[in-house]
Amino acid sequence: MATTDWNMKTFMKGASILTISAIIVKLLAAVYRIPFQNLVGDKGFYIYQQVYPFIGIFIVWTSYGFAVAVSKLLAGSTSFGESKAVKRIAFMYLSVLSVSFFIVLMVFAPTFAHAMGDPELVSLLRAGAYIVLVMPMLAVLKGAFQSEGYMTPVAVSNVGEQALRVAIILMGTWLAVRAGASLYTAGEVAMWGAVIGQAAGVVILALYYRNAFKGPAVKINTWRVVKELTYVSLSVSASSLILLLFQMADSFTVYNTLLANGFASDTAMEMKGVYDRGQPLVQMGILIASTLALAIVPLIAHHAAKKEGRGAEPFISLTFRTAFLFGWAAAVGLALVLPYVNEMLFETRDGSGTLMIFSLQIFWLSLILPLTAMLQGAGKVKIPTLLLIVGLVVKIVANQLLIPVLNVTGAAIAGNIGFAVIACGLLFYFRRILPVKLAPLRFYGWLLVSTIGMLAIIIPWLFVADEVLFDQLSSRIGATVSALTAVVLGAAVFLLIVMKSRIMAEKEWYLLPFGKRLARVQLMLTKHRR
Repeated sequence: MATTDWNMKTFMKGASILTISAIIVKLLAAVYRIPFQNLVGDKGFYIYQQVYPFIGIFIVWTSYGFAVAVSKLLAGSTSFGESKAVKRIAFMYLSVLSVSFFIVLMVFAPTFAHAMGDPELVSLLRAGAYIVLVMPMLAVLKGAFQSEGYMTPVAVSNVGEQALRVAIILMGTWLAVRAGASLYTAGEVAMWGAVIGQAAGVVILALYYRNAFKGPAVKINTWRVVKELTYVSLSVSASSLILLLFQMADSFTVYNTLLANGFASDTAMEMKGVYDRGQPLVQMGILIASTLALAIVPLIAHHAAKKEGRGAEPFISLTFRTAFLFGWAAAVGLALVLPYVNEMLFETRDGSGTLMIFSLQIFWLSLILPLTAMLQGAGKVKIPTLLLIVGLVVKIVANQLLIPVLNVTGAAIAGNIGFAVIACGLLFYFRRILPVKLAPLRFYGWLLVSTIGMLAIIIPWLFVADEVLFDQLSSRIGATVSALTAVVLGAAVFLLIVMKSRIMAEKEWYLLPFGKRLARVQLMLTKHRR
């Protein structure tokens, strides 16, 4: 019994370390785009965002999806020799994939750039291609550590590679811009930053684990390992890939359609760059949802395996309600203050209407990420993956229909439609296979009241702040103060109503990352009712 307790304790400690590192990594991934855009402007941001999905998809698939797949296969290995064989097969298979993808990007970079409508993107695609060559070692080493429950090296590698990448991107871009280099050269420097960052991740892991491929290996079924690696890696990383796949759909359709609509090349690039401002905003908005998927799903898996007690049902309900609550609050709150946030972060209020619509994607993604993770935990991967593909097809079709009519606003609407189809499909499927009451009716009622309260404080406050209180400040500083004060006021009112209504119990707050303080506040607010 002591061994079981130690294993569970070690597992939860490892999950916590990985969760904290994932929060830091995701925050860095979202935040660095803001100073980058400030350095290169909307046109430079367009250049970077056109190419990033190509390498981003391969990074997520290998460093996350393949690492989990390798970890699963190694955990099921019955001997030291078998685990060595799995590592070697995984490394060779990934190496073949990486080299193949590298060759495709190198050879067909002009084809891809032409298809995106901008031949000058070739050098960025070729620079980014080098990143795939470091992925086999990175994925296998991460998987090896995760299979042993030794999460510290993985966490250190994740944070180290991202921190170095961000530092090189921002410093290199600053130097390139200062030297008078073209925006395409600045974009190429950013791509090399990503390559060096991933290589640093490999070095960090290798220092922890120097004997990954030494020693004898037994004979095992290579095809079975390859099949399992492919299936598990794709299904596990599908929900993380969907945002990048939506971005890739935009890379091929938005700029081309704007040109076809009669916009000049530079204008179309800037419009796409303004539209791309929505990406870091959405990434920051879904931070809570992606953290939930990492933090609570292991609890669900653990309690689902227990025969006594209520099992995983309370945790499933908690995950859904928290994702819905914070996803909705983040999406609506950001939409309300977006013109001010837009100027605060990106210098102008250009495209604020489009970005308000774009930011609503936070809500759909906040449901998609935890639902997909919970279904994966229940062993259901085929239907969720199929639903993600259907949503991507819907996004592509909606882009073709809406961009010619509404320009970049059409692309923002198309993104919401695609994500809504996925979220609704996942909810319907979830209810079919797991007949769990996700939330009572009063939860939605109080959520509506909380939203009305947030609207009632933010809208008048922004009017007074903009017209009276901060009118004497410079435009960007005034927008910053208005945005930050509105966020604080709106969040305070929203949470106050949520806590007074007790649609989240105190013990539930305690289970969430950083929820202890909220639980204490709720206890103070509701003690007279207890």
